[in-house]
Amino acid sequence: MNEQTPNQNNLQLPTVPMHSQSIQEFLPHEYPFLLVDRVTEIAADASFIQGFKNLTMNEEFFQGHFPNYPIMPGVMMMEALAQISGILGMILIQKRPKDGENFLFAGMENVRFKRPVVPGDQLVLQSEFVFQRRGVFKFKVTARVDDKVAAQAEILLSQQKIDI
Repeated sequence: MNEQTPNQNNLQLPTVPMHSQSIQEFLPHEYPFLLVDRVTEIAADASFIQGFKNLTMNEEFFQGHFPNYPIMPGVMMMEALAQISGILGMILIQKRPKDGENFLFAGMENVRFKRPVVPGDQLVLQSEFVFQRRGVFKFKVTARVDDKVAAQAEILLSQQKIDI
């Protein structure tokens, strides 16, 4: 299967907690599509990352999903998990979007939604690096609210050269 693991020794890790400005050094996303508010933990070998998204009624997706019963769309949970995985991927390859590198969403497997996520929730985002093969990185991801699993999946991100 030719699975590879990036050299995880001697990686330069960003200082945690990472706030919005430093997060934007690792992701090309901007408001209203930046779905990671803070990164709170990065494993020393960059095998794991954790952060969160604070949800308020002001999120655009709550306006129509659903009237009188706003819940975060599952695809937005997956996007938030892909973004935190993208930060981890950038740490693993020691590059940034300004260097012409980016990660694009390449797929999802074993996706499960366990509970609704509503305004006022803090969505804790966790991503664990699984492997890399030919520029495709696999991450095992979990989103939690109040220590209860809201969503989980395996996400594939493709490393791409892109001018941003």
